[in-house]
Amino acid sequence: MSTAVAEGKTWGGGNQPLQASYGKMMMWFFIVSDALTFSGFLAAYGFSRFKFIDSWPIADEVFTHFPFLHGVDAPMYYVAFMTFVLIMSSVTMVLAVDAGHHMNKAKVTLYMFLTIIGGLIFVGSQAWEWNTFIKGDYGAIQTKGGNILQFGKYVEQDGEQVFKRVAVRDLAIPATSKERVQHERRNGLWYVSEGTLPSFTMDEVIQGLKVNKDVLVRTQIINEAGEKTVLSREESINQIMKNGKTVVEGANLHVNEYGSPLFADFFFFITGFHGFHVFSGVVINIIIFFNVLLGTYERRGSYEMVEKVGLYWHFVDLVWVFVFTFFYLV
Repeated sequence: MSTAVAEGKTWGGGNQPLQASYGKMMMWFFIVSDALTFSGFLAAYGFSRFKFIDSWPIADEVFTHFPFLHGVDAPMYYVAFMTFVLIMSSVTMVLAVDAGHHMNKAKVTLYMFLTIIGGLIFVGSQAWEWNTFIKGDYGAIQTKGGNILQFGKYVEQDGEQVFKRVAVRDLAIPATSKERVQHERRNGLWYVSEGTLPSFTMDEVIQGLKVNKDVLVRTQIINEAGEKTVLSREESINQIMKNGKTVVEGANLHVNEYGSPLFADFFFFITGFHGFHVFSGVVINIIIFFNVLLGTYERRGSYEMVEKVGLYWHFVDLVWVFVFTFFYLV
């Protein structure tokens, strides 16, 4: 029996394999390679979180801020808003591509503009989130072993005793002595400079803890109930006096008031890398948008460039869904 394949059923080496142009194929190659890169980052995050699962920060306690709503506890609300905006920008990109297939310049222009606005809102929101994360909210104490100790007290809420965080600035008692001078290279150890000084010293925090009888210390260790361990009054004072090293405010690549420094490292790296992709996509979309306005693709008789940048934009949107799921929700 003949096993010959019917002529024309497979690609024979022409210019458009799988009925896709060279530009589309190269975009797909880039997307696949970039997807593997993001997969490696998320896998590394997963392994690190599993290793330190007993002390990993709880996302609902970290991302609780919302612009213009100071003092309102809104866990994950703004992150959900950012996700919604990015998904809707992907929808407008689909509409732009569809309008391009119908050679409708007016609709392509409108939907490309909406896509750019959505991307700018997302990038701006991510910058605001970074700024809030770096500044911190409550502050904490870093122990000699590198662990994080937070302050709080029990308050009655809906008939139950709920642990509420207390900020270091509301707890510490400022000393009346001379203000401490920051160490510089010229007046101390050669070639060594000191980082930004915290707002309060350990002595000021200890004095405040002793005065406020209802304030307790919460460790970064998560108990069986999925909550961080709260120490007794006596244990709180002993832990701060014996192991307290320095006051931590906010998060950076060295310390993190919310818990493990690895959490901050992955947060800055993964969300920053994705944010760079979104920003690059916005820049590319702006270039394509002006080409649409100038009628470049109308004269070519094809809006394939819109479709190619649309593939990239959908990929960026899909990656954020995974980042949002694994970093914020799980």
